[in-house]
Formats: sequence, structure tokens, C-alpha cells
Amino acid sequence: MTRTSVYEALILRARPSGESNREIWMLTAEEGILRAMVFGGPKSRLRSHAAPFHSGRVWVYYDPVRDSRKLSDFDVVSWRPGLRELYERAMSADAIAETVLASHGGGGNWEAALAMTGETLDVIAEAGEELCVRVVAHFFWRWAGMLGIEPDLNSCASCGKKIPPDQSLRYSNKSGSLYCASCAGERINLPGRPPETFFPVNGGCRRWLENTAALPPSRLERVSLDAQSLREAKALTQSILAAALGKRLSSWDW
Repeated sequence: MTRTSVYEALILRARPSGESNREIWMLTAEEGILRAMVFGGPKSRLRSHAAPFHSGRVWVYYDPVRDSRKLSDFDVVSWRPGLRELYERAMSADAIAETVLASHGGGGNWEAALAMTGETLDVIAEAGEELCVRVVAHFFWRWAGMLGIEPDLNSCASCGKKIPPDQSLRYSNKSGSLYCASCAGERINLPGRPPETFFPVNGGCRRWLENTAALPPSRLERVSLDAQSLREAKALTQSILAAALGKRLSSWDW
């Protein structure tokens, strides 16, 4: 039985291990999230290749006795140097990578998860500040869809009433659902229950999330979005993922 496997992979995180080695976490199309050691000093070719956001084909040796993996080779296809040129790009890429790691690579459809993450990082590598925020919110919404946790944007979770596209809904962090103004008001005032807080999700935010969900991130620049709707899209998508992960990631705060 061979102990070396070949994967299509994207490096998500790298940390020093000892004086000259590195530990990496990567998303693979074949087995999801894998952790492996990279051996070699600062001038090692393999060490320089095994850096965050590089993607391509990797050769990984598995030691069943130690239950550990070692990166043997890496044929880098995408380097994405632009991610290191702007603060907003670097922070956006970090937010995406940590989200993928925290959600264990998307649950099971790893090939689709790898493709979605890679194409999003490709766009961020050339994006300006405002587009970075939009691309991350778009990724978070699509990622929520992949995890099966996105709420219905068009109906109240309580009364079931359809909400016109130009009206706002209220999102509850407690229930992870969207409510019309009337039902949100009733939930706030329920006796014998701790206070439930809501924040608005306006029509512009709802329409943008719905209209762009099937679009690749490379086409987001063509879809207009006002500043308030963007703030609400960012808040909504982060809240949805935070509820699923059981925590809010520090990498989202930039």
C-alpha cells in the first residue's frame, strides 16, 4: 500500500514548528482539511512554496505509525502575490481561510469548496478595498449555502408572510432567522424570556445576496450595492456563520 498521495490543494495556514520546519493546513479536493509538516530551512524551495494561499498539486507522505503527514513536493499553479500587496486583500484572504478551517472545509463537498475558495482568492488578489468587503460577504453567503444554513430572505420565519423586495426584515442572532417587523416586535416583548436582539436587513441587501448567489466572484464588480446594504450584508453573513461555528472569528474584524 502506497503511503504517498497526490492532492489538489490550497494552503490555508502555515506556522513555524521548531527552528526550521513549518506546519501547514490545507484544503484538498480529495480529503478535505489536511495537516502536514514541511521540513527544511528558510532557503528550502519546498518551504517557500508551502505558503498561505498558494495552490496546486501536492505530494503528501503519510506515516500510519505516528499518524502524521509530511509534504514531499508541491507543484504550485497559483501563487496569488497580489494578496500581499494591500492590507485589505491580506485580511480578506485571512478571513476566508480561517472560515474554511473553522467549518472543516465545508462539510463534505470538498471539490466544490476548493473551487469556490480558490476563485474567490483570485478575485481578492486584484481587488480594491470596497470590492474586498463585497467579495468576502459574497463568499460567506455562498459558504452558508454550502453548509445548508442560509435563512430564507423572502419570508418571515414566524408568520410565513412574503416580504416585498423593497422592505426590511429583522435578523435574530438568537434564532438565526429573519422576521417581519411585527413578529420581531412580538418576540422582543415576550414575557418570561430573556431579551432578543435584532438588526435590520434591508431590501437592497436581500436583493444583492439573492441576485449574486449564483454569480462567480469575478462578476461582482458589475452588480451595484450601496454602502448601507453592504454593511448589512457583512453583518448578516458573519452572524449566520458565527451561529453555525459557535463563535465569531477574530479574523473577521478588519
